[in-house]
Amino acid sequence: MKHVKAPTQVTLGVTNGGEFPVRRVYCVGRNYRAHAIEMGMDPDREAPFFFMKPADNIVPSGSTLDYPPRTSDFQHEIELVVAIGKGGKDIPLDHASDHVFGYAVGLDMTRRDLQMEARKSGRPWDMGKGFDQSAPCGKISPVSETGLIQSGEISLTVNGETRQASDVSLLIWNVAEVIADLSTYCELVPGDLIFSGTPEGVGPVFRGDHLVGHIDGLTSLEVFIAK
Repeated sequence: MKHVKAPTQVTLGVTNGGEFPVRRVYCVGRNYRAHAIEMGMDPDREAPFFFMKPADNIVPSGSTLDYPPRTSDFQHEIELVVAIGKGGKDIPLDHASDHVFGYAVGLDMTRRDLQMEARKSGRPWDMGKGFDQSAPCGKISPVSETGLIQSGEISLTVNGETRQASDVSLLIWNVAEVIADLSTYCELVPGDLIFSGTPEGVGPVFRGDHLVGHIDGLTSLEVFIAK
């Protein structure tokens, strides 16, 4: 039997040097009120819910994304990404921020038609969310440099046109609350990433598009869709 080579550890660059090894990628669904409304859901503050992407869906800023197969509705979702630097389970809310290593700008790329079909059928979202190259992410800025991010502009442009624009302060469940709640389901471990949810304005992208994501105080994220 031929030797099987182990997969390469997925990492993200850190702005002050070094690499952050990625373990798991958690995502929070419908965590901005206006986005919940545009998705046809109740905007009231429901309990947070989570889904996951494989770690190897992560691709760095500057990447060119293939237009994914089996979709005709490939959409962008700009998000604040939280990198976990200290593990724990059942983390108290007043200690949750101590577990943050840093922050980055991320995109939860979505095959919206597959996601909506799964939602209507009561099936998992995996094929709509967890596909190859579906989690572009910029460099991680350590919290020691940024401080705790509780507000600031979050935006996305496509070919220079603003598509999404909001403020991180409008998260329904803030970062500390997300960490505390998620840790009651799974033990968090250094290397975990949490995509904290997207604001309104999600929409389709097409071959040849140029996307730039911005969050105040963080390194911008830039990706291209292959022609």
